[in-house]
Amino acid sequence: MIVAATLYNLPFGTLYAFSVFLKPMEALLSLTRAQMTLVFALATISVTVGMNLAPRLYRSLSPLPIVLMAGLTSVIGLALTSAAQGMGQFALGYGLLFGLGGGVGFIVMQQATNQIGSGASGLVNGYVVSLYPLGAMLGAPLFGWGIAQFGVRAAFAALALVIVLTSLVSALMLRSATLRTQAPTSAPGDARPDDAALFRRLFTVFFLAGAAGLTVMSQAAGIVQAYGGATALALGGTTFITGAIAAARIGGGALIDRFAAPRVACGAHLWSLAGALLVTFVPVPVAAVLALAMIGMGYGFLSGLTAAVIPRYWERNAFGQIASRMYISWCVAAISLPVLAGWLFDRTQAYTAALMIAAAFNLVGAFIGLGLPPAPRRK
Repeated sequence: MIVAATLYNLPFGTLYAFSVFLKPMEALLSLTRAQMTLVFALATISVTVGMNLAPRLYRSLSPLPIVLMAGLTSVIGLALTSAAQGMGQFALGYGLLFGLGGGVGFIVMQQATNQIGSGASGLVNGYVVSLYPLGAMLGAPLFGWGIAQFGVRAAFAALALVIVLTSLVSALMLRSATLRTQAPTSAPGDARPDDAALFRRLFTVFFLAGAAGLTVMSQAAGIVQAYGGATALALGGTTFITGAIAAARIGGGALIDRFAAPRVACGAHLWSLAGALLVTFVPVPVAAVLALAMIGMGYGFLSGLTAAVIPRYWERNAFGQIASRMYISWCVAAISLPVLAGWLFDRTQAYTAALMIAAAFNLVGAFIGLGLPPAPRRK
């Protein structure tokens, strides 16, 4: 199950390396930075739509056809992106179809993982959600090299080929493992009425971290360059940042196995806040890379925490349903501060104001996070 989840999710994690495509696509299609961030926002919306579609699919279909259909949808989207002649094709291919397939597969993999035995540990859930930034960490340098050697269109075509192969292999692995996405002895789970306040608090805490973190992930290379960093530092910094976020997601899940959720949530937001303050007082390229990694890590810790506490606050059959709703906060985060940051950059050629807003979000998130109830521990 873990290998299948790894194979499927890693290529889709290149969504988090989107900043590598900023300048090449702006030059190729004559787009502004705000238009590029809008496409990224559309992709996150389609991922979220796919996530919320997944629970409806896996209740009536086995994982194999779902994963194959999801992968095919994304491949068609990347083919359109590779041949795009304008904003419309780019938005349809990458912003809609690519993300839709990724979102469906992501929730199917998470739901199946939490049906293993008595449910996955925080560490395992943290690992599964770390696969997106891990994919970006691997994809950023490969895309940087591929774009320089063969062009941005070839880079998208190569990604489509990778997804063809990984979708097929992961679907066959799920079939051979005979994993279920629903426990046959219990009814599909749902949030209880008295859990509404808990859901809203966790939703808000995740949103505030996501708004800051997704600003970093969608525009890391551009932010480093805005602080005077060379292209090589921007690409290397993006790889380092996404790797740090991946490690933080694993760490966030593992921390829930040992510490109370309020402490982890508050600490994650404060860590991001420290990063925003660092680049404010030391506005140099190397400090910018370190600060962006800290901001992204805070978001990573919250991502791992969220995946780990859902099967503890709610029963495991409800994981996909609750998680897909929870990731709406991720979607809202992606179309808020990242888009605003791109708009502010077009007008000021700087990211100072956006990072200050991110710092304010983290300060509020730390306070709200302290109100989360301690999650039951699971070995």
